[in-house]
Amino acid sequence: MADGSGRRRVGPFSVNPLGLGCMSLSHGYGRPPSAAEGEALLRHAFDLGVDFFDTAALYGFGSNESLVGRVLKDHRSRITLCSKGGMAGVQFADGMKRVIDGRPETIRRNCEDSLRRLGTDVIDLYYLHRWDQRVPIEDSVGEMSRLLAAGKVRAIGLSEVSAPVIRRAHAVHPISAVQTEYSLWTRNPEIAVLATCREIGAAFVAFSPLARAFLTNTLHDPTSLPDKDLRRAMPRFAPEAYAANLRLLPPYLELARELDCTPAQLALAWVLAQGEQVVAIPGTSQNAHLQDNMGAGDVRLTPAQLQRLDAMINRHTVVGPRYNPASQADVDTEDFD
Repeated sequence: MADGSGRRRVGPFSVNPLGLGCMSLSHGYGRPPSAAEGEALLRHAFDLGVDFFDTAALYGFGSNESLVGRVLKDHRSRITLCSKGGMAGVQFADGMKRVIDGRPETIRRNCEDSLRRLGTDVIDLYYLHRWDQRVPIEDSVGEMSRLLAAGKVRAIGLSEVSAPVIRRAHAVHPISAVQTEYSLWTRNPEIAVLATCREIGAAFVAFSPLARAFLTNTLHDPTSLPDKDLRRAMPRFAPEAYAANLRLLPPYLELARELDCTPAQLALAWVLAQGEQVVAIPGTSQNAHLQDNMGAGDVRLTPAQLQRLDAMINRHTVVGPRYNPASQADVDTEDFD
C-alpha cells in the first residue's frame, strides 16, 4: 500500500517504510543506553526522516513510553506514534513482572497509563501486544474500538496473532496493522498472516527484521551476550545452533558486497521488497547503526537477487526454533510443521 511517494500506508497514516522499534532503548538486549543516549538517538532518528515510532507499556515497564513521549512531544503532529497494551508490568511482592491481560478493563487502564506517560491525548496506532487466550479476541478488540470511539486512539493493531484471530478481530473493528517478527530467518508470517493482511487491507509491521543482529554480521559469539539479554533464551542463539547458522552468512555477505550495501541494509531491503503493505521497525541503541539502517531505502533488489536470498536463508536452512516453549506459548502465530 504505497502512496506513490515511496511512503507506505498504515491505516490512515502515510509513513516512511523504515520506522524505529524503541524497545532496545529500555530493555531486552543487555544494558540499555543512558537516558541521554536514548534521547539523542530518538532525536537523530527524527532528523533522518523516521516518522513511525513503536513503543509499548511493557518496555522498561513504562519507562520507554516516558522517554519517547518526552523527546518527541515537540514533533507530535509530524510523527505516527504507536504503543501497545494487554501486556504490561505488574508489581508483585517479589518485584515487577510481565503479565498478559486482555480483559477490557485492563486494556482501558493500560491505554490511560500509556497516554499519561507519552504525554499525549491520543495514540495514533494502538496494538494488542499479546492475545490473552483466556479472553475472547472479540472482547479485547471491542474495548479497543471503544477507546477509538472515545478519541483516545486513532487506529487499532494486533501483535503476534494468527490469521484466523486476525479475521475474528477484524469482524469487530477494522484492523489497521498486524505486527510480528519477520526476516529472512523468520518466515512464519508467510504461512498465512501476510496474505490475510493483504486481504483485509492491513499493513504488516515487521519487528526484528535484522534477525536480532544475526543478519548484521556483528554477533559472532552468542556466549558473549549479557546475562539478561533476551537472546540467551532463544534456541537459535544457543552455541551449537548459532555456529550452524553462522555458516549461512558467507554467500549473504557476498551479495551485500556485490550490491555495495551493508548486511543490515540488505536484510531490510529484502523485508521491504515483500510487499507494499510491509513496514519495518528495526531497533537499535546506536546512532551509527540507525544511520546504516536508514540507508536500506536506497537498495533495490532484482527478482534474481531476491531468489538468491530466499535460497540462502529460509526456514529449511536456519537451525533452531524462534522461541523456547514457554515464550512460544505466549504467542498465537502459526508455526511450520
